[in-house]
Amino acid sequence: MKKVLLLVVSLLMILSVAGCTSKEETPAATTETPATTEASAETPAEETGLQTIKDGVLMVGMQVDYPPFEMYAEDGITPVGLDCDIIEAIAADMGLEVEYVDTAWDGIFAGLDTNKYDTIISGVTITAEREEKYDFTQSYIQNYQCMVEMKDGEITAKSPEEAGGLRVAYQAETTSDIYVTELVESGIDIDAYEYEKILECFAELEAGRVDAIVCDSTVTFPYINKENSPFEVVWTQDEAPEEFGIMVKSGNTALLTALDDGLTKLKSEGTLDSFMMKWFSE
Repeated sequence: MKKVLLLVVSLLMILSVAGCTSKEETPAATTETPATTEASAETPAEETGLQTIKDGVLMVGMQVDYPPFEMYAEDGITPVGLDCDIIEAIAADMGLEVEYVDTAWDGIFAGLDTNKYDTIISGVTITAEREEKYDFTQSYIQNYQCMVEMKDGEITAKSPEEAGGLRVAYQAETTSDIYVTELVESGIDIDAYEYEKILECFAELEAGRVDAIVCDSTVTFPYINKENSPFEVVWTQDEAPEEFGIMVKSGNTALLTALDDGLTKLKSEGTLDSFMMKWFSE
């Protein structure tokens, strides 16, 4: 009986030792994980704990028909413009590629809500209402509301307040939309013409189907500065300017910080100024 008991005890001790050895070997397998993490930490974005929808890619929502902020190049495929230069420079510094998602303006914020992209840069004005739901970087450009008419036209109104009875175009769901709506609600009898894209507003003005446009001052540059341009800015808002920023979902602190740091760097190095000169040469 003693021999049997000794044999059982011996077997139990062997099994116990084997079990301990198995557990002690487990960390050897997991020690490869820090090595992998260390290798991937070469990407600046990952050092900050930043995660994007698609690994190694910054998905960017924008409406690619708002020059000079965003438009398609001559190939009809490649987005170019001030916003593109800014976001591509920042993303490169983060170790990320950029993938654009061309989105209609009236659904662009909903796309961010449903994770179709990581961020929006598309001439987005920072407003108190938007800040209740989203987070913004610092501003990268200032903007004013303005009114555009045809040069040497018959329209004598030189401000929106004088535009009663006129056909006034604007882009839907923008701060220009808000401005015109408030004028109408204040009692000014503007005949409002709402369009999906700012390009349509200028086309309608040139065709004589509207009398004036209320729009962002910054977006008038490609139209006003063309040689022999038929357009002119007749009024510019003299109130505090609007500020454009890069938008992310509320609480996405890592991405917000990375984008904001990138903007700071572009400003301090003078790169943002060079982008401004490129797209707003006048």
